Amino acid sequence: MAFKTLLIDLDETVYPSACGVWPAISARMEQYMAERLGIDPAEVPELRRALYTQYGTTLRGLQIRYHVDEMEYIEYVHDVPLDTLLTPNPELRDVLRQLPQRKLIFTNADRKHAVRVLRVLGIENCFEGIIDILDISPYCKPMVEAYQTALRLAGESDPAACVFVDDSPRNLAGARAAGLYTVQVGVPEGEVALDGVQVDAHILRLAELPSILKDGIQ
Repeated sequence: MAFKTLLIDLDETVYPSACGVWPAISARMEQYMAERLGIDPAEVPELRRALYTQYGTTLRGLQIRYHVDEMEYIEYVHDVPLDTLLTPNPELRDVLRQLPQRKLIFTNADRKHAVRVLRVLGIENCFEGIIDILDISPYCKPMVEAYQTALRLAGESDPAACVFVDDSPRNLAGARAAGLYTVQVGVPEGEVALDGVQVDAHILRLAELPSILKDGIQ
């Protein structure tokens, strides 16, 4: 079957993890928990890990346990200097433009952050749309319902015709459970995915995606 739709994660997928964007966001998350919620800074890292593990995202866990204001949290944690961490990627832009499939960003972040990232990279015109954390609420990756919602929003009725690209093993596991073809970014072909999660293919960089899709676009 030829793939028709590409759902592509944002953070540490459209840019390498070494850029430092996610560590900056993570620091803002922990700062929010300490400053806005009054949680002991020494307890924040472990609590955040527990929330992430149990609820899928730190935000969802904080909403359930602390009733945080969703938009306030999102604005706070994404207030990072993207212009100093990312640079335009013309190679990726050219690769994405040549792919014939419909391409959408599918992220657990919000649309505003996604737009900022795509603009700095110079690939904002390569995607048909963005499906963000607000669009799939009350779900989030890696919940199977999140992928089902994303497919519906993308207008894709057949999961097998959709490719999901992400760096996170557990997000890929959720997508695979929902029937999507999964591609992990950041792992060479032939290596086992992190945490023992099985995925359909591996690439080091998003720009290598055509090598995975070639059989599906012939």
